[in-house]
Amino acid sequence: MSPGFASKVPAVAALDWGTTRLRAWLIDGSGKVLAERRGDDGLITAREKGFSNVLEGHLGAMGAPETLPVIICGMAGSRQGWLEAPYVTVPSPIGAILAGAARVPGQKRDIRIVPGLAQRLADTPDVMRGEETQLAGAGLPAKGREIVCMPGTHSKWVPVEDGAVTGFGTWPTGELFSVLSAHSILRHSLGEHPKPVTADNPFFRRWCQTALSEGGDVTSRLFSIRAAGLLQDLRPDDAASCLSGLLIGGEIASARRRYGIGAAPVVLVASGALATLYGEALALAGLSVRTVDADEAVRAGLVEAARENGMIARTGVAR
Repeated sequence: MSPGFASKVPAVAALDWGTTRLRAWLIDGSGKVLAERRGDDGLITAREKGFSNVLEGHLGAMGAPETLPVIICGMAGSRQGWLEAPYVTVPSPIGAILAGAARVPGQKRDIRIVPGLAQRLADTPDVMRGEETQLAGAGLPAKGREIVCMPGTHSKWVPVEDGAVTGFGTWPTGELFSVLSAHSILRHSLGEHPKPVTADNPFFRRWCQTALSEGGDVTSRLFSIRAAGLLQDLRPDDAASCLSGLLIGGEIASARRRYGIGAAPVVLVASGALATLYGEALALAGLSVRTVDADEAVRAGLVEAARENGMIARTGVAR
């Protein structure tokens, strides 16, 4: 077999399987992407159709061989998913987390699901699924201390020391924005369909700086958005920017206080609008940033998980 042809032979299928969405890739022995599919058949849909049926449908559409092994991260490994992949308790080296992938029984393929992480401290219990794989693909150094920020519906902040996750915290910033804008008095200020918030909006910047300067205590400021609409003719789109800036600024101020962020850049694992918003907010906080694309990070992390589980050899030759 010629080297050019061999490079087009998949060694593993990699899936990021979330609650509502699924992303799948065919990966060769060197970690190169050969094919990709995305769909709306996340955990909720797969529970109805059957996880195996959904998986085989995507793999068949990409022309995957019947014996191709599969590595999965995300909510498919939750208690409501295909198989509950037990949490790994932190602190733990990232490599050891990936190597603990749980094998799905009763399948023709070798299918494994990366475990999530659990912080079992009495005063700050916490869990994550999916973000641990992004950590593995974020290009973190083997030595030294890094603070990683992974924004989203439930933003995660993770200190990593010498390649090991020492703990983490969750700020439900995205969920708070959704709940407050749709189910609180602020819904009258934001309206039904405010435009997406942009980082150059002066209201976003101003309210983010307010939250940062006040140390993250945002609750006393929330009603001011409503009042500004009544007294200062604050427009719905700008009200959305106020709320976003307030919540993101509050998250960053709180995380900085908890983890003692120093001069080293915060590793921001994000894509699209979130990467821009958080990059601006972190700059307003006086913090330097190294941005890692979230899509690339999860894919690279799945490749690393495949290596840790013997699906791809570290020499680049499939086992």
